[in-house]
Amino acid sequence: MADQKPKDKPPTSKLGRLARLASLAPRAIPFAVEGAKRALGQQRTEEDQAEARKKMTAEVKKTAEAMLKTLGEMKGLPLKFGQMASYIDGLAPPGYEDKFQAALKRLLDKAPPLSPEAAEQMVLQEFGAPPAEVFAVWEREPFAAASIGQVHHAETREGAKVAVKVQYPGMDKAIENDLKSVGVLEAMVAPISRKLHVGQTLDEFRKVFLAELDYAREAEMTDLFRRLHADDPDILVPRVHHGLTTRRVLTTEFMSGMGYTEFCETSSQEARNRAGMALWRFTLGTLLRYGILYADPHPGNYRFHADGRVTVLDYGCVKVTPPELIAGMKRYMRAALDEDWIEFDRAIVEELGYDPNDETWELYRNYTLELLLPLTTRDTWVCSKERAREAVTFLSRGIKEMVLKDGSKLPSVPYVPRMPQDFTFVNRLQWGLASVLAGMRTEGNFREMTEPWVRASLRPLPE
Repeated sequence: MADQKPKDKPPTSKLGRLARLASLAPRAIPFAVEGAKRALGQQRTEEDQAEARKKMTAEVKKTAEAMLKTLGEMKGLPLKFGQMASYIDGLAPPGYEDKFQAALKRLLDKAPPLSPEAAEQMVLQEFGAPPAEVFAVWEREPFAAASIGQVHHAETREGAKVAVKVQYPGMDKAIENDLKSVGVLEAMVAPISRKLHVGQTLDEFRKVFLAELDYAREAEMTDLFRRLHADDPDILVPRVHHGLTTRRVLTTEFMSGMGYTEFCETSSQEARNRAGMALWRFTLGTLLRYGILYADPHPGNYRFHADGRVTVLDYGCVKVTPPELIAGMKRYMRAALDEDWIEFDRAIVEELGYDPNDETWELYRNYTLELLLPLTTRDTWVCSKERAREAVTFLSRGIKEMVLKDGSKLPSVPYVPRMPQDFTFVNRLQWGLASVLAGMRTEGNFREMTEPWVRASLRPLPE
């Protein structure tokens, strides 16, 4: 029972965090073995296959539960990646996605919290007074816990009901150590990592995730998105209480609403369509119109209303993208809309780094067209888990075929395009948004909505 008691802080040392991750390694072995058997085409009887499925089903549940406990206690980057695996279709073990994701969904907005004393100590450090003096009402037990902070109900001295996000102690050190650990691994496999451009990806992770630790910046981004969507009745953004916000404590108005799972299960098709199109405007529309990327589209960041309006929470993972990146994206999008395939091919070579003379050309080209299908389809597009999963597995399936070529004794590393570094989190948005809309089974004409954004220049940010 002592192990179940909330901790005062997550593990922060590099050795301690590595040890916890290493404890999950044995859980990955059955999946690696089964994946190798499938990839190598090992012949098995129907009885053997049935027995393998039975064993894997049991292993999936055990592995997901182990990840839930370990990642939930670690917080930080490991928990973020666990959250991604819980909702992005195509990342979980093939054939076991539903069972795997069902077990991990608790990581989305109800990860294991820290002790009430830990949050109170952080408030004391930031404001020089305990929560009972800073707020008129303070609920000691958090109602939500995520990757770098947990959220408490409170009430201001003026009587406003608020949500107070308190950063876990030592998160800056924990994330730095996570990034250093991955950096060491990258250096150990330098010849391969250089070919995969891992260093560039890690550098982008470092910039974005360390910026996410600054709640004062998040407050500014929340204000920005509130201005950007002030005229959209379907998108709600909480108001920030700046006098009760610091670098490690963020106070916003409390916003009620349904969670993602409840909304998907109970709402009408009309409401789910309205919500899905609102999230499309909020994410892709904000990127294409203003160059502002909301890079954390996981379901725990949304609260839904019965009529289909959406409240969007958590503006820590926001990136201001270079105008040239947006111009490059719009270039190949326009070509696809116009079915100008000569210009499309030229654009993906010049903007995305694809090589038309390499064996990977058709794979990457078709993958890009797969991602653009909602945009290029003239009629209603139906979001489905099958389509969302295909957006991820299409690429991994093609690469696997190249890595394990027929007759080859050793695996080979295929060509990986050197995309602009700022594109790293665009991929996260594309996969995440597709999975969120798939869960809602959204139907709509995405082309009609998106085409004007693609053909227009970037708008100036509102004051």
